[in-house]
Amino acid sequence: MPNRHPIAATSLTDVVEAVASGRSSPAREIEAAEERIAAADGTIGAFLRTAPRESLVAASAHRGPLAGVAIGVKDIYDTRDMETEHGSPIYRNHRPVTDAALVSMARVAGAAIIGKTTTTEFASLDPTPTRNPRNLEHTPGGSSSGSAAAVAAGMVPLAFGSQTGGSVIRPASFCGVAGFKPSFRLLPTVGMKTFSYTLDTAGLVAATAMDLALAAQLITGRELASARLPEAAGLTIGLYRSTVDIEVEPAMIEAVAEAARLLERAGARLVEIDEPAALASARDWHGAIQGFEAVMALSDEFHHHRSELGPMVRAVLEQAAKLEPSTYDEARRAARIARKAASSLFESADVLLAPSALGAAPVTLASTGDAQMNKLWTLTGNPVVSVPGLATAEGLPLGVSVIARFGRDERALAVAGLLQDLLVRQ
Repeated sequence: MPNRHPIAATSLTDVVEAVASGRSSPAREIEAAEERIAAADGTIGAFLRTAPRESLVAASAHRGPLAGVAIGVKDIYDTRDMETEHGSPIYRNHRPVTDAALVSMARVAGAAIIGKTTTTEFASLDPTPTRNPRNLEHTPGGSSSGSAAAVAAGMVPLAFGSQTGGSVIRPASFCGVAGFKPSFRLLPTVGMKTFSYTLDTAGLVAATAMDLALAAQLITGRELASARLPEAAGLTIGLYRSTVDIEVEPAMIEAVAEAARLLERAGARLVEIDEPAALASARDWHGAIQGFEAVMALSDEFHHHRSELGPMVRAVLEQAAKLEPSTYDEARRAARIARKAASSLFESADVLLAPSALGAAPVTLASTGDAQMNKLWTLTGNPVVSVPGLATAEGLPLGVSVIARFGRDERALAVAGLLQDLLVRQ
């Protein structure tokens, strides 16, 4: 049985409730977040810059539903009051005129955008200097390195990330926090630097699945934070068996099995679901779609600033530049077939359970890890929530993914919240 992993991060739900009840104020909560960043970030390196004083003073006066909530924003999202550099020297000191749509929505809801978090260059592969708060010698994952680390270290209760392969779910798993990759385009990507326009997905990182649901609801106005499920009676949970499971480490396999056992004891019915051939094939086509679109999206950077690109993203673009349009079209056809196949999975299950990563965070700062367990669901656009609370014998976090039918984000969040509750009760 895998170890339990305590979630020692700042609760968004607690901040929202404290401000709403009058027990705290937006100014007090924002100041507390500033103090936590000052105390911890010298070691972790999650933040590139913090917001100017006038922005935080203005946020302190807000009375919206997210008043007092300090948000770290991945530095591929435009911010009108801070530089947005996309992790690249090409954009050094670049200052947008307006906020990205998601950033603006959060401000309108009363949140304080407290700073910009680190990102791999153009949300690709070149690692950042950010360290994993759970063990400084292990990668925090990527490309949303700073966002996951900032939440895991308790600096902020919420951070914005993005996922083109596995860049929200994997770092959330590695850092022992909750990650939400919603259904494709549930959250807007307008004003977010494009890498692959049919894959790029805006996502959220918070301490728990319940915090994610509350944040998503208060930002979007959608009914995403339903009443907590008291038990799993009536639920059918699909244990997703993929063709790449052979690469999953034993501790992660046992973590998923433990999550399944807890849900079964709470009343769920478990079913085994083998990966259809269409989905196994689509996973292999993900790279062609991502690369072909990246060459177009980053055409100017690739042709006029190639020498300034990091070695990993440059290699990705140089390889992808050799792809023929016919290959890309074949990949898109495979993706379209896969999305239909993904929908059929939920004819026999309400949600699926799967590993959030191959295993715990590797002992390296030279790589952000492997996206094998994530990129299929990015391609199909299904909502995924990585639930923290389990760990290896050495105490390294292991996340378990709850996956739902496209557009059923509320269900993914609700079952993830139930699993989170079950893990805490044990």
